[in-house]
Amino acid sequence: MTASKKTKTNKEKKRTPGKANGSIDKERARDLYRMMLLIRNFENKSAELYTQEKIRGFLHLYNGEEAVAVGTIPHLSEEDNLVGTYREHAHALTRGISAGSIMAEMYGKQEGCSRGRGGSMHLFDKKTNFYGGNAIVGGGFPLAVGLALGDVMQGKDNITCCFFGEGAVAEGEFHESMNLASLWKLPLIFICENNLYAMGTALGRSEAVTDISRKLDSYNIKADWVDGMDVLAVDKAMTEAVKYVREFRKPYFLEARTYRFRAHSMFDAELYREKKEVEEWKKKDPLVLFYKRMKKQGLLTEKDKEKIAMEVDMIVKEAVEFAEQGTWEPVEDLTRFVYSEPEEGE
Repeated sequence: MTASKKTKTNKEKKRTPGKANGSIDKERARDLYRMMLLIRNFENKSAELYTQEKIRGFLHLYNGEEAVAVGTIPHLSEEDNLVGTYREHAHALTRGISAGSIMAEMYGKQEGCSRGRGGSMHLFDKKTNFYGGNAIVGGGFPLAVGLALGDVMQGKDNITCCFFGEGAVAEGEFHESMNLASLWKLPLIFICENNLYAMGTALGRSEAVTDISRKLDSYNIKADWVDGMDVLAVDKAMTEAVKYVREFRKPYFLEARTYRFRAHSMFDAELYREKKEVEEWKKKDPLVLFYKRMKKQGLLTEKDKEKIAMEVDMIVKEAVEFAEQGTWEPVEDLTRFVYSEPEEGE
């Protein structure tokens, strides 16, 4: 049986379109800036709370990469699947998981999207078809292939979108998953968030061919790259990617060339790159460049900027309050979910 053959059962329900429309007007400009600023402020607050030991474990922040999540995820429909990485707070926020639910998860509270059991790297939300958060580098590849294969076999018209960093390209799962996605003609969009450093290893030290999008020629997968610091460029590239996958029901690979302003994680001493390099990249800050561009076009004003900042500050403040007031899971529930348990009455 070929995976690309649709069954005649499970007719697809009416599709809910994505929110992105490819155009830019005042409302769209405001939405893009607001979401990027929400991600930035949420991450900054998370770093602050981590130093206060409110958040524990590992913490990987998205500062500098906001244009990638915000330019891509709104193009997905509500029925589409999304697989993130361990640097996935931005993916979750953009997908529509509440800031309070995410913050509570990082606090380890029951009100978190994974009941406090996953923490920063394991956000999950079935209501929004958000399947990770995955602490394993490259671990999302086979999961995404499985989700896409399942939809095809059930006759559904969904897309599965899989995010990963350029460091995951060195993993075996990358090559295996690209090969299967191409062979089985799966409706997948692979988005490589290339921030140049796989943890502390520069791209040129780990890959003989640093133009990652070229690697997809080996698997007969259509691929392109985009400036990941420009949210409108990413938005346009994702428009084309989604159109291609929906029309041809084949995988598409998009490399977003971006940069993280913070260290790999809160434990990272960041000895592998010069401060001067980081400062140079900060001149390409996606929030700053987008605001300047929109202001020049008359789509955003200083008043708009101030109003959005107030709105975002309130969302983050309320998220922290929600997490602080959350409840710890009882010790007697420690083994719950370790094994599948029948529901009451079964």
